[in-house]
Amino acid sequence: MPQGADFGPGNLWAQGDAISHAVAIALLIMSLTSWYLILRKGLRLIRQRNRGSAVDAFWLAPQLATGLEALTRSAPGSSFDELAHHADLAIRHFDTRGAQTLGGSLERGEFLTRALRQSMARSTASLESGLTTLASIGSTAPFVGLFGTVWGIYHALVGISASGAATLDHVAGPVGEALIMTAAGLFVAIPAVLAYNAFNRANRVELAELDAFAHDLHAFFTTGARLASSGKTRAASVESRETS
Repeated sequence: MPQGADFGPGNLWAQGDAISHAVAIALLIMSLTSWYLILRKGLRLIRQRNRGSAVDAFWLAPQLATGLEALTRSAPGSSFDELAHHADLAIRHFDTRGAQTLGGSLERGEFLTRALRQSMARSTASLESGLTTLASIGSTAPFVGLFGTVWGIYHALVGISASGAATLDHVAGPVGEALIMTAAGLFVAIPAVLAYNAFNRANRVELAELDAFAHDLHAFFTTGARLASSGKTRAASVESRETS
């Protein structure tokens, strides 16, 4: 290797062409997008870590209004907070204006079921937002980096062939620099794949708890009492989703 030669990512960028620059920029954009989603969803998980105690505070409240306030105070903006308030709003709307709307032809329990499903559908869409992007980055980033490596090696070999110096000390540097693209692709893909798996599991657990909470709310608003076996049912549902 010639003395004083500068080898590394900077030299690779300086000697690269438009295609290698485009590959590097694409990997950078993918990395920034991935880490933005990871941080956003990670912060949400941190904020929602006390959702279990918030639900318990709701059921321990002496009145519905007090329970809703406790839920909002403990887990503001959470899927559980939205679900409880949406169920309460739907019941009050049905009791006051149900006969004046198309939904008035439904039974009270059916109207509440529809409202709960709509709220859970929005929560599911919110939880799954960004997961497709993480999965796409995790699956395509290695191939983008590999393409950059192949193109970089080709570009380096063309330059070496034109200079007529095909010795090992002249080949090792440019080829090694091109392999940086493969490492960059893995650097982008690995965090995205790990985050996707972690968030996907966390979402399954939260949706299982949300589904159990929805059943409890439906029983409470239609019969005036929570299901007696809801705690055991919720624990079994969460355990089943964790092992699936």
